[in-house]
Amino acid sequence: MMIDRLRGAGSHLLLAVTALLCAFPIYWLFATALRRPQDVWSLSPIPWPLSTANYLDAARQVDVLGLIGNTFFIAALSAAGQLLVALLASYAFTMYTFPLQRILYLAFVGTWLVPFQVTMLPNYILLNQLGLLNTLVGVVLPTLCSALAVLLLRQHLAAFPKELVAAAKMDGRSSWSILWTVVVPNLRPALAALAILLFINEWNEYFWPAVVLRKSNGVLQLGLRSFLSSAEQDQWGPMMAVASLACLPVMVLYLVLQRQIVNAFVRSGLK
Repeated sequence: MMIDRLRGAGSHLLLAVTALLCAFPIYWLFATALRRPQDVWSLSPIPWPLSTANYLDAARQVDVLGLIGNTFFIAALSAAGQLLVALLASYAFTMYTFPLQRILYLAFVGTWLVPFQVTMLPNYILLNQLGLLNTLVGVVLPTLCSALAVLLLRQHLAAFPKELVAAAKMDGRSSWSILWTVVVPNLRPALAALAILLFINEWNEYFWPAVVLRKSNGVLQLGLRSFLSSAEQDQWGPMMAVASLACLPVMVLYLVLQRQIVNAFVRSGLK
C-alpha cells in the first residue's frame, strides 16, 4: 500500500514538474510584456512594477485589434469549413457503401501526405486568376478541406452504434436529419476537440498568409514580424505584448471547450 502511494505521489510530482516547464514560457511571455520598457531584459521572475507601456507602444505601431479580428475570422471560418467538410465526408465514408469506396478513401487520406509547398503554387495561381490575392477569403479558400479531420472523425463514426441509425431510418428520418439529430449530438466531444485543434492550427499559420497577403500585415503572425529588424533595433517589449494577445483567444477557447475535449480523449481511450 505504501509503495503504491509513493508511486502515485511520484507520478503526480512528475506531472506537476512537466506542467510547470510547459507553462513557464507562457508565463515569461506575459511577464516580459508587463515590464517597463527599460526592464525588458531583466531576469527577475516577477515583473514589478507592472506597466502597460509595451501594449500601448504596440497599439501605436500596428492595428492590434484589426489584426486580431482578421486572424480570428480566418481561423474560425477555416476551422468551421474543415469541420463541416470532414463531418459530411466521414459520414458518407462510414454510413454508405458505394463503388471504389476504399480506394477513394485512401486517395483522399493520401492527400494528407502531400506537403503543402507542393500545392501552394497551383493554389496561388488559382487565387490570382480569381482575383483573391491579398484578401482574407483567399487565405481561407484553399484550407477548407482537411484530410486529417476526415481521418479522425471517421474513426469516431466507425465506432458509432449502427443500431441508432437503423432505428432512425425506421422512423422515416432522412439521412440529413439522422446526421444532425442523431449523429452530431453524440459526437459533440469529438467535434469540440477537433474544432480546437483546427482553430489553433489556423490561428498559428504564418507561411500561407504571408504568401497571399503580400501587401499588408493582415494577421497577427505577420504583424509580429514588423517588430523584428526595425530601423533602430528589435522591439522585444511590443512584440511580446502582441504575442501575449495572440495567446488569449486560444486559451479562452480551450477553457470554454475543456470538458468536451477531455470527454473526447476519455471516449477514445475506452474504444
